Amino acid sequence: MNKKELIEALTKKSKVCSKAETIRCLDSFVEIIKTTLKKGEKVVIAGFGTFSVKKREARTGVNPQTGAKIQIPAMKVPKFKAGQDFKKIVK
Repeated sequence: MNKKELIEALTKKSKVCSKAETIRCLDSFVEIIKTTLKKGEKVVIAGFGTFSVKKREARTGVNPQTGAKIQIPAMKVPKFKAGQDFKKIVK
């Protein structure tokens, strides 16, 4: 499902929002998650999961085209951990 299909499904399921309102709500939801993670905080949605930031240490990798060793710098990456209820549904 892509963003367009998600918006269509949300609009149909909610029965209270127009498509334009659904787009604004989804965009706001995504922006709030991005802003919160940028501050280094977590977003916890009970029954669904947790969005957080994980720090990866610097490491040595290999360029698959040349075989040369390369240094990969330390970085922060977004992480999502599914909640128990969500895991049970997908199982």
